[in-house]
Amino acid sequence: MKLNSKYFEKIRIRPDPTTKQPQERKCQWDGCDGAGTHRAPVGRDREGEYFFFCFDHVREYNKNYNYFSGLKDGDISRFQKEALTGNRPTWKFGSNASGQAAPDFAPFRSGNAAHFRRMGDPLNLFRERQERAGNHTRVVKPLEAKALETLGLDAKATGADIKSRYKELVKRHHPDANGGDRGSEERLRDVLQAYRILKQSGYC
Repeated sequence: MKLNSKYFEKIRIRPDPTTKQPQERKCQWDGCDGAGTHRAPVGRDREGEYFFFCFDHVREYNKNYNYFSGLKDGDISRFQKEALTGNRPTWKFGSNASGQAAPDFAPFRSGNAAHFRRMGDPLNLFRERQERAGNHTRVVKPLEAKALETLGLDAKATGADIKSRYKELVKRHHPDANGGDRGSEERLRDVLQAYRILKQSGYC
């Protein structure tokens, strides 16, 4: 016997006259005999329960409906605040009350990756190390010392000094300023290389 036979399409079942047809809901508005085709929420603390009204009366009901009716202002404010997190409990992030948010550019930096300046310290773990580092003079590596010497500066030069000296030397030895002198071009190349080394080392 095939289930996709054409005879299955012609089978009709007569409705049982003894079964009761579902009665149409009536509008629950006082004095209304219309069909209750539209539902409206009952109210607070009765979520999932609804009234059934006709179209005109459900509009009237919704116009005057207030979920917070009967609540104090403080309760309403607390409900609004809890709704921001989906009415779920929250906790403060971290356990150190004196911790500070990490800045975009941390003041503590060292090594070849100093130009990234992305080492944050929100829990103040490295504060003492930073203070100790600030009290000692900076140790100049041989390559950095040579770069400073190329710019005509010493180890005490600040970042502003290095940038100022770099701009001065570039303007002086640029081919447009010296008539295309080859010797000056070599000097310009050394200045650019020295500034690149100092910048990568965190000097400026």
